[in-house]
Amino acid sequence: MAEPRAVTVPSEGDRLSGLLYLPEGPGPHPAVVLAGGWCYVKEVAQPLFAEVFAQAGLAALVIDYRYFGESTGQPRRHIDPWRQIEDYRNAISCLQALDDIDGTRIGAWGISYSGGHVLILGAVDPRVRAVCSVVPVIDGWDNLRLSHGTVSFRALRTALEEARIRLFETGEHTYIDHQPVELGAVGTFPFPASRDTFARIKGTEAPGYVGNATAQSTEMLLAYSVRPFLTRLVATPTLMCVAEGDDHTHWDLAAEAFDAIPGPRKKFHVVPRSTHLTLYEDVEVRRETAGVAAAWFTEHL
Repeated sequence: MAEPRAVTVPSEGDRLSGLLYLPEGPGPHPAVVLAGGWCYVKEVAQPLFAEVFAQAGLAALVIDYRYFGESTGQPRRHIDPWRQIEDYRNAISCLQALDDIDGTRIGAWGISYSGGHVLILGAVDPRVRAVCSVVPVIDGWDNLRLSHGTVSFRALRTALEEARIRLFETGEHTYIDHQPVELGAVGTFPFPASRDTFARIKGTEAPGYVGNATAQSTEMLLAYSVRPFLTRLVATPTLMCVAEGDDHTHWDLAAEAFDAIPGPRKKFHVVPRSTHLTLYEDVEVRRETAGVAAAWFTEHL
């Protein structure tokens, strides 16, 4: 497999930084678009999936959303799920314009927050011929309420109210940590152990990762749900990969969402003896999961 080539994707006036992984041999190739979860840059978890896809004969385009990594846009680290979904759609358009890509055979892959995005994308964009959703966020309100518990959830909502007042009075954004510095401190996801994991990822794989986002990002997460879109996935082959015992994005919520997808063209894959963080910490588990996803896309694209 050749080294990935840099690609720039125009997206509503911004420029998305991407890496395109191509299989050996002549095209046109089927292709998959990959983008990351909360606060991610394209180097977090995604390159290994893209490499496995390319080895299986699938082109793979990994992107930084606007406001993140090497992409343009202000304010930095602002997570608007609908703009992120639009970034996916513009990445698909970019792929369709390339001679070595088969624009009729495109899939979408997502992990954590973007695991939810691709469920929506597969429901609303007919160009998406197959989906792989890994440890997805299903409903932001339920996700954070379950993760935080009553007292911590109150503290988070108080911080969001204060940030909204500050934004109105000064025009300045407040930034909230991806994970808290310690148990009980404010963070969008209340897991200090996850903070340690992402610190290691920043030091070894993704130096462009910055572990915070605008407070408005968390407000939009609380209003986010994939549930209204699930029945529309009847026409889109959908693979859902969950971690056994995941209490970050809650595998029981994912299982309920999977059951709501009609029709037989779906698969529920459980990574045994794992957690949400296993897919970031254990390279072999990530590689095995990538193989399951590659087989799914190979079958359905």
